[in-house]
Amino acid sequence: MHEMGIAMQVVEIASASIPEHLKHVRVESVRVKIGKLSSVVPESLRFCFDVVSKDSAIAGARLIIEEIPVTARCKSCDHHWTIEGPAFSCPKCGSGSIQLMSGQELDIASIELEENDAPSP
Repeated sequence: MHEMGIAMQVVEIASASIPEHLKHVRVESVRVKIGKLSSVVPESLRFCFDVVSKDSAIAGARLIIEEIPVTARCKSCDHHWTIEGPAFSCPKCGSGSIQLMSGQELDIASIELEENDAPSP
């Protein structure tokens, strides 16, 4: 299950991304973008994230996953479409010269910290 390794990296990167002066503030959520072609099972990643983050600086944070659809562009006619199944040619002109535009992402999009009403120094 490579989701455990991914979860470990997400926790490590998210923990390291918190500025030193905010280390005491609780992390509410970590938002990731995962393309449908990334071979990541969202439910498995959530489970692994909960296990790994339990004893970390981001303990208790929610993992929010945004699934990115697979989109393509035809290099011949510049048609853009969302791929729902196997695609080897453009649905508009039939050309086999296509370029994947999205669907392979695996990015940390944001880290949300708990709001603090205390004035900053």
